[in-house]
Amino acid sequence: MPRRERKYTLDTNVYITAFRDPKANAALQVFHTVFAPFEYLSAVVVQELAAGVRTSPASHRLERLLFEPFQRRGRIITPSDAAWKRAGQVLSTLVRREGLELRHITKGFANDVMLAVACREAGVVLVTENRRDFERIGNVISFEFVDPWPAPAG
Repeated sequence: MPRRERKYTLDTNVYITAFRDPKANAALQVFHTVFAPFEYLSAVVVQELAAGVRTSPASHRLERLLFEPFQRRGRIITPSDAAWKRAGQVLSTLVRREGLELRHITKGFANDVMLAVACREAGVVLVTENRRDFERIGNVISFEFVDPWPAPAG
């Protein structure tokens, strides 16, 4: 009996690489084709991508080609209030364990903590190019993440 396929979401950095590099974009399109029934979009990633758009036409394309398809299918992962609280606890633990100074953390790292907590909450595997930060977060809270591109279950 084949194993059950996991649910996946892509980190912002994976999309950005695919937007800039035709070869990475081709790999992303293959992923979309193979994993469409198991693919979700994180609200954290929506916020990061929307914030990075510099032109109105690019914003409309992002909305039409990426955000709307996930919205229509009810496949946006939105962190709960409990997830926000847990993300704060993860940051607090990093302050105690590593001497992290909250005033010096980047917005991106804080978003990564929220993304990790939201993935755990939703039972979704994160596909990311940012192994270093997510391993660090994973020392505090368990969640699944993989490098691009996972193989389908079989």
